[in-house]
Amino acid sequence: MKRITFRELTPMTTGWLALMGALLVVAAIAGAAVLYMEHQGHWVTGMTNQVVWGTPHVFAIFLIVAASGALNVASIGSVFGREPYQPLGRLSGLLAIALLAGGLAVLVLDLGRPDRLIVAMTHFNFKSIFAWNVILYSGFFAIVGAYLWTMMDWKMKGYYKGAAVTAFVWRLVLTTGTGSIFGFLMARDAYNSAVMAPLFIAMSFAFGLAAFILVVMGAYAGSGRPVAPELVTRMGRLLGLFCAANLYFVAVQHLTALYMADRGAVEAFILADGGIYTLLFWGVQVALGGLVPMAILFSKNATRCTVRFAAILVMIGGFAQVYVILIGGQAFPLNLFPGMEVSSSFQDGVVGTYAPSLPEVLLGIGGFAVAGLITLVGATFLRILPDSLAAD
Repeated sequence: MKRITFRELTPMTTGWLALMGALLVVAAIAGAAVLYMEHQGHWVTGMTNQVVWGTPHVFAIFLIVAASGALNVASIGSVFGREPYQPLGRLSGLLAIALLAGGLAVLVLDLGRPDRLIVAMTHFNFKSIFAWNVILYSGFFAIVGAYLWTMMDWKMKGYYKGAAVTAFVWRLVLTTGTGSIFGFLMARDAYNSAVMAPLFIAMSFAFGLAAFILVVMGAYAGSGRPVAPELVTRMGRLLGLFCAANLYFVAVQHLTALYMADRGAVEAFILADGGIYTLLFWGVQVALGGLVPMAILFSKNATRCTVRFAAILVMIGGFAQVYVILIGGQAFPLNLFPGMEVSSSFQDGVVGTYAPSLPEVLLGIGGFAVAGLITLVGATFLRILPDSLAAD
């Protein structure tokens, strides 16, 4: 393997200042949206008694899932020994930390009382999947940080392989925990399935690699560093495989539910009668975010531009997928007493209505800004990016 030289991004250039300024502005606007919601109360959002996790949670879950997948690039190089991916390991680890931090920032600021996080961090109910996820997310920061250390400090090279395997296993457990949040929710007919765990792992592979491709291509184009077309094509083909895996587990999820007699109504809602949720599922998630990128990425004429376009489509489709799972699953009426006839004057059998408000959307976008700021600052002050990714 040829010798790789790592070099920091050059700060204070026109492009660097423009990007830093844009990210800071977006983060500041998101902060203003948080203050507005905190001061006015959550009635200014689109959330209701039925839809209690809104658009900020969609952004947060997307970022958290993508964080796990972004680390997959480093794992391919270190755990599975694929040399073309090894120079990208440092950026993979940094982006994974950044995306998780952005997602958790949105999650905490959407709680209504962010200070209550202290309670979650000091009082653990180990029968709650939420408590387990606090441990998983904290451990991810520590383990990936140590993994980055072994990649950047030659004195730590002896621990490199062990850190790589630990990080790989931990990211799988973390994504399993995130998917299990939904899998363990028995009250929601759209959730409560063991398929949620492998589905979220497949989602993380696709979303994380798509985000990584966009960051790599943007960073190298902005800094004037060369990237081998073969490497872009290779990552594109891998992204196509991950899209196929995601679609496969989506099919397993819905076919499994259709096989169960008590899930017929919720499946009809998502797949046929759900209005915006059905449109997002078939039009954006499956077609625009799955089939179209696969057709582009598996084409013999795939280029750098088409791979970038496919990665953007995967991100859009992924966001729609999380929206359908999260919002669509809550909008479907609760079945509080299965097998019993129950009537009341409050929302019995009524599909929940939800429309994202501007403050919610701004808060969610702020998560991407936080992730971008961490990545930009890290790549500026640390030797994260290889000086060249050109072919030998």
